[in-house]
Amino acid sequence: MNRNHPLGLFAATLLTVVLMNPAAQAASHGAPPAQASAPAASADMTDAEVRKVDRDTGRLTLKHAEIKSLDMPAMTMVFQVRDKAMLDKLQPGTRVQFKAAHDGGKFVVTELKVLP
Repeated sequence: MNRNHPLGLFAATLLTVVLMNPAAQAASHGAPPAQASAPAASADMTDAEVRKVDRDTGRLTLKHAEIKSLDMPAMTMVFQVRDKAMLDKLQPGTRVQFKAAHDGGKFVVTELKVLP
């Protein structure tokens, strides 16, 4: 293989990428590609601790981890909830996982799961 020729360099680079990629190696040997260790459904859920519940206004203060879907760092902030019934089982200190969306200038909790 002539590495001084543009196609030779491309071929050498492509070969290196394929040899260094475990998924490509597995595929070339008939093995299935590696799967993600966490289920996709919980991958987009964010861990948080309830700090305050305001049932009258439908607001929830959460100390949350990074929200990747919103490109938001970990912090404590107030969210609206899509459905006030989400607040029924919550009190300060409750550990939850949640999904949030940016809707009409507000951050809204769209899904909530109480952790044991």
